[in-house]
Amino acid sequence: MKYFQQLAAGINVTPLMNALQRQPELWDRFPIRTQHPGTAHAEVSDILVFFNSLDQVMEGVVDDKETIPFPAWAALPQLRTIIFDLMRTVEGVQLGRVIITRLPPGKTITPHVDQGAPATWFNRYQIALQSLPGALFHIGDETVNFRSGDVWMIDNQTEHSVVNNSTDDRIVCIVDIRCA
Repeated sequence: MKYFQQLAAGINVTPLMNALQRQPELWDRFPIRTQHPGTAHAEVSDILVFFNSLDQVMEGVVDDKETIPFPAWAALPQLRTIIFDLMRTVEGVQLGRVIITRLPPGKTITPHVDQGAPATWFNRYQIALQSLPGALFHIGDETVNFRSGDVWMIDNQTEHSVVNNSTDDRIVCIVDIRCA
C-alpha cells in the first residue's frame, strides 16, 4: 500500500473509550472543522485536544506549526500514553493537531485534500478507537477498514474520504507529528 501504513494493531483503547462515554460534553465544544463553509467534515463531531489557536483558524487555512492544548487534554489523561507511545514509535519531535472525531453510521467525510501545515509539515496518523466492518477509508485507489486498536500513518496530501457503512459510530483519533 502506498497511502496507508499500519504501525500497530490491538492497542488498548478501552480506557479512553470509557472516558469519552463519561464526558459527552467534550463533543463539538469547538466546531471549527465541522461548520466552516464547504467543509468535508460537516457530518462529524469533533473533540479538539491539541489545535491551533482559534484566533488563527478564523483566518482560513492554517499554516501555523504551533498548536496548544485544549480542555480535552486535561479531561482525557487516558489519551496521553497512546500519544506518547506513538511519538516514541515514529521518533516524533513535535506534536501538532490531535483531534478525536466521530462519524455516525450512514454518514461520510467527502473527498478532500488537506492543506497547510497539517499536510506539509506534519505526518498524519490515525488511531482507530471504534471502527466496525463497513467503515471505509479511501485514499487514492486504496481502501482500508480500520479495526479498533489499529494505528495507521496516512497520506493526507492525496484525495481521501470516509464512508461509514457500519452499524455504529466510527471514532478515530487524528494525530499530527513532525518526525526527526
